Amino acid sequence: MKPIDLGFGISLIDVCDLGKENRTGTYVLHEEELTLIETSASPSIPYLLKGLEDLEIVPAEIKYIIVTHIHLDHAGGAGLLLEKCPNAQIIVHPKGKRHLADPSRLIQGARAVYGEQFDELFYPILPIPEDRLIIKEDGENLQIGPNRILTFLDTPGHANHHFSIYDPYSDGMFTGDTVGVYYTELLSQGLEFYLPSTSPNQFNPHAMLAAADRMENLNIERIYFGHYGMSEHPGLVYKQLRYWLPLFVKKGESIIAEQNNTSFEEKTDAISTALFEMVNDYLTEQNVVLSRDFTETIQLDLTVCAMGIVDYFEKRK
Repeated sequence: MKPIDLGFGISLIDVCDLGKENRTGTYVLHEEELTLIETSASPSIPYLLKGLEDLEIVPAEIKYIIVTHIHLDHAGGAGLLLEKCPNAQIIVHPKGKRHLADPSRLIQGARAVYGEQFDELFYPILPIPEDRLIIKEDGENLQIGPNRILTFLDTPGHANHHFSIYDPYSDGMFTGDTVGVYYTELLSQGLEFYLPSTSPNQFNPHAMLAAADRMENLNIERIYFGHYGMSEHPGLVYKQLRYWLPLFVKKGESIIAEQNNTSFEEKTDAISTALFEMVNDYLTEQNVVLSRDFTETIQLDLTVCAMGIVDYFEKRK
């Protein structure tokens, strides 16, 4: 897949997380200080490098690599990519810096969740030298071109180590997972569809809605999703987040109350099944035909969402 020109000096490289197209992207900002946003996991780095080659960009030209948060599908490949980018620095949320410098806890947590699949999905996860890490606090700026100054906003909800990046030049926000996932596969069937991402282990629905409110108050015109692509209808994004997120949480809370004495895994299975039925019913009402590949994708996403919901209520106890 060739990189997509999104206008405003921004290109999108499909980095094929989990081997799937239209899943996870890296954004390239073509400025004097050449900047990338998101790397995905290490198995995606060959796709990223091929995309840069298609754009006639030499990795040594890259100045900044920004990760919205340190979940492995957004930042797991940062260390591996940095080996190819001798002049680049990684920009990360203050709460994420230590985990990129020493990813041992990230690796331990991912191995616990993914087991034997870990290597296939994420290996290798390389530590990043501290002198190549830059943190950006809430409200701080980064000038990457004569007319382009990025602003970093603390946007928890999906994770505490999450910031979003406001780009006034495009009047757009790079949101990572804060306001959800954009399922562009359904555009061919006439549906613009977004779902919240409630993955463990720092999911907080109240913080997520507050982050969306903060973005809405900026009246931005575009949202650049980690998964996947650009939306020019931010109002629809906020509307769908506010519709689905309370339903996810309410359904999860109800099932946990019913299955109070069951295991974490059993609660997760029950919630993910219920969420899929809810989403599938909605899509059926919209006359959407689900392909096998898309069904597998959304079931995976909803399983991870269910894990985050169980984790959230377990911690509230």
